[in-house]
Amino acid sequence: MSARDLAVAIIIAVAVLILLAMLFAWRRRSRRDSVYTAPLGVPEHAEVSRREEVLYVSTTRHDEPLERLAIRPLGFRARGELAVTDRGVALALDGAPTVFLASARLVAVDRATVTIDRVVEPGGLLRIAWHADDVTVVDSYLRLTGGDIQTLISDLQRLVPAAPDTGATS
Repeated sequence: MSARDLAVAIIIAVAVLILLAMLFAWRRRSRRDSVYTAPLGVPEHAEVSRREEVLYVSTTRHDEPLERLAIRPLGFRARGELAVTDRGVALALDGAPTVFLASARLVAVDRATVTIDRVVEPGGLLRIAWHADDVTVVDSYLRLTGGDIQTLISDLQRLVPAAPDTGATS
């Protein structure tokens, strides 16, 4: 075996090891995050008030934009459509079932600049914070392909339930 053949074999072996490590890491992350679910299906009589073409970027732990969660079907980037309804937000991503975030699940809607694998101009991402379960809040990041992000944020913020009044004053 020549030195060149040995070098090629070593490069191939290292590449295979890297790919296997990536596969095992993703499978471990998927198992870890299998306790979370994205609610699927739009309620029957939901009235759509607005539709926007979006690029889905990621879902992360709340206020931890670099900690990706592998929540099905929100594990991978995709093109899709965001629909604002009177009952919540529908996210129809290419090749995946429609995720519906009912108003009661929404926590906050605002702008973001950074998330895992993506940095854009200041405020170029839409961040939707929502309850994945009774106690866990996650952030989903979207990028509008057209339209006005600020009016969309205003429309979405109307869906977010008001924070409960605790009676505390400062």
